[in-house]
Order: sequence, then C-alpha cells, then structure tokens
Amino acid sequence: MSRQSSKDTNAELAVRRLLHAAGMRYRVEYPVPGMPRRRIDVAFTGVKVAVLIDGCFWHGCPQHATQPKSNADWWRNKLERNMTRDRETTDHLTARGWTVLRFWEHVPPDEVARAIQTAVETERQVQGRRRRRTRSSDR
Repeated sequence: MSRQSSKDTNAELAVRRLLHAAGMRYRVEYPVPGMPRRRIDVAFTGVKVAVLIDGCFWHGCPQHATQPKSNADWWRNKLERNMTRDRETTDHLTARGWTVLRFWEHVPPDEVARAIQTAVETERQVQGRRRRRTRSSDR
C-alpha cells in the first residue's frame, strides 16, 4: 500500500490541468476544516467547493471495485472503513456550508472539469446575490 499514490493521481492531475487551463485557481490537498489528517483533493476555498476524486478500488466503486481474496477479512474491513470515512468527511463539510463534489477516477476528466466549473460558477453567483442583498439592506 505504501507504493499507492494517495495524492496527485493521474485522474487528479488530468482534472487539475483542465481547470487550470480554463483559468480556475484552486488549492490542492487542502486540510478539511476541523478534521485532522483529512484532505480535500481540489478546494475552491472562496466559494467553499470541495472536490474529491476517489479511486475505484480504495473507495468501493460500484462498477469497478474488487475484493481481494488473500486476507479477505482485513481488506473488507479496510475498504469499509474508507467508505465510512468518505461519508463522514462529506457530512462534515456539508454541515459547514461546503458544496462537496465526489467523482470516481474512471469518469472522463473533461466531464469532471465541466461539472466543477458549473458548481463553482453557481456558488459565485449565489454569493454575489447574498452580498448584494446584504448591501442593500444596510442602506
């Protein structure tokens, strides 16, 4: 397992390249607020959009996940803990006002990048409306 890359995977790099080429700026491996040792793969902190790109094996993809036959009980527990941790992280971020976007590594990077761009633009519009409403009520 130590040889498995937990960050900067091919899927993450492909998506990040597309986002950067589109002029989007983001934080990489951003710490999950209030949860030590957990990270957001790509974070848009200004609009609170968290992007997590999950590996099919490690996170239990319904299409591609496999169950190792050797040491099966240990692996089953390990992979179940990963999925539980994923749900906890999503719930934690959502409760703090973040929009959480999760993608499987097998989803084409251009699809992922388009979905991220749409979510970030939507959040920026929502925040802009909130600011305008706050300014007009201050008068």
